[in-house]
Amino acid sequence: MKPVAIFRSARTEGPGYFASYLERRSIPWKLLALDQGEAVPRDARRFSGLVFMGGPMSVNDDLPWIIPALELVRDAVRKDVPVLGHCLGGQLMSKAFGGTVRANPVKEIGWGEVRVADNGVARAWLGDLPSFESFQWHGETFSIPPGATRILEGSHCANQAFALGKHLGMQCHVEMTEELVRLWLDSGNKEIQESAKSPAVQTPEEIEKDLAGRLARLHDVASRLYDRWTANLGN
Repeated sequence: MKPVAIFRSARTEGPGYFASYLERRSIPWKLLALDQGEAVPRDARRFSGLVFMGGPMSVNDDLPWIIPALELVRDAVRKDVPVLGHCLGGQLMSKAFGGTVRANPVKEIGWGEVRVADNGVARAWLGDLPSFESFQWHGETFSIPPGATRILEGSHCANQAFALGKHLGMQCHVEMTEELVRLWLDSGNKEIQESAKSPAVQTPEEIEKDLAGRLARLHDVASRLYDRWTANLGN
């Protein structure tokens, strides 16, 4: 099988649990570090799937890799190569598919309930699961692009995930590990303090409460999503 390409736009935002998931299933993957100047490939068929991780920037920023990444996502859709996006990655997919990315009404940092939408597409991805607690760290939000279906929603950010055929774009972070959470708390402490008035921003103490249990439950949900997404690799 060709490797899954994982695009990283910030050193602190690696693939986390998703990499562990792939390795347990002997699915090859290759990290492309955009934050270190690696070029965005032009041909999506070099890979069995494309995965875009998060980052502190906006997809509306004038960064050298944004336009090539948008073009690669569109190329993947044309060539039927599955695309998966986490947070910034989901925003990138929305924009590539004709959606928009703008500021969310409030910043979300920490744990919060995400509800599974009441439609057949959502049930195909998540079965009979009604809701789950996910991790959040974002200030922007995407619209549901033309032809896609919202499958996850939240109280502070309506559009938490969408599916378009075999492609999945998420606003929430299901890929978190204990290492990532603690790394983000360390690097993002100032942002938490500056955003403390937001009703969707938690303190570091709240975020770390029952961290192992929360992550174990989150990984169960992530595996459901990843199971369906990886089922289309190479098809």
